[in-house]
Amino acid sequence: MPQGRVTPVRSIDGVRLHTEVFGPEDAPPVVLAHGITCAIRVWAYQIADLARDHRVIAYDHRGHGRSGVPPRRGNYSLDYLAADLDAVLAATVAPHERAVIAGHSMGGIAITSWAERFPERVSQRAAGVALINTTTGDLLRDIQFLPVPHRLSATRVRAASTVIKTFGAAPLIAAAHRPSRRFVSQLAVGRAADPAVAAFVFELFTGTPAAGRGGWARVLVESMGPRHIGLENLTVPTLVIGSDKDRLLPITSARRIAETVPNLAAFLELSGGHCAILERPEEVNGALRNLVDSVAVTRRATS
Repeated sequence: MPQGRVTPVRSIDGVRLHTEVFGPEDAPPVVLAHGITCAIRVWAYQIADLARDHRVIAYDHRGHGRSGVPPRRGNYSLDYLAADLDAVLAATVAPHERAVIAGHSMGGIAITSWAERFPERVSQRAAGVALINTTTGDLLRDIQFLPVPHRLSATRVRAASTVIKTFGAAPLIAAAHRPSRRFVSQLAVGRAADPAVAAFVFELFTGTPAAGRGGWARVLVESMGPRHIGLENLTVPTLVIGSDKDRLLPITSARRIAETVPNLAAFLELSGGHCAILERPEEVNGALRNLVDSVAVTRRATS
């Protein structure tokens, strides 16, 4: 991963959002939003590729990586998730520019929450978006790591809610590392993934403060229920990527988004688990470049 340039960003409530910029200063902007219990480094493959000829902007969500940890439990919500992305865009993308915005997992939820809450910003700030291994609702109904029959959906949802909120907020102790590593690996990567990928994902997990893990786990479990985030404001070209062995957010979530989004640019179904950006980087990078190139052609034609 190339060396980044730190850019100061503060969210609406004053929380510091660690943001780095990679690549040429005068190049077209691409903004990256990572998933829960990850950090900027999870985008290493995409940054290394895109920063050769684009200005890549990546940030740590509040309570993650090198960003600030809110002092109050109430400062985690979908409203703040959207506001944080809006603050990063305001600080790093010039008024005359429009960025391609890509989000993985919770990063995708940040994008759709932002579009729902700031509809006027979509055409002003975004040239296109990429939603990778994400969902717009029903977070727990199809999750595939619990031995509960699918017909008992209410029981499945309650059990998944308890497990995720408890595990997310639990402090990490040395004696629990092995079962914790196994649990994170089962959720985050496919069975055929390189063991180094699973180890890296667990490293990012352990590097996330318990308050950040717990705060966002609670928000996602409690907010991403039967009501889906509306996509009608997401009118820019949208790339949707899902994975066929994703246990956390199964491929059905990606298919639903692809069927619902107003301006589908492409739908890519990959082989692997939840972390397609690490497990299938060449395919993800190729799809992102196709999106970036297509909106660049549109931008030039409009000019």
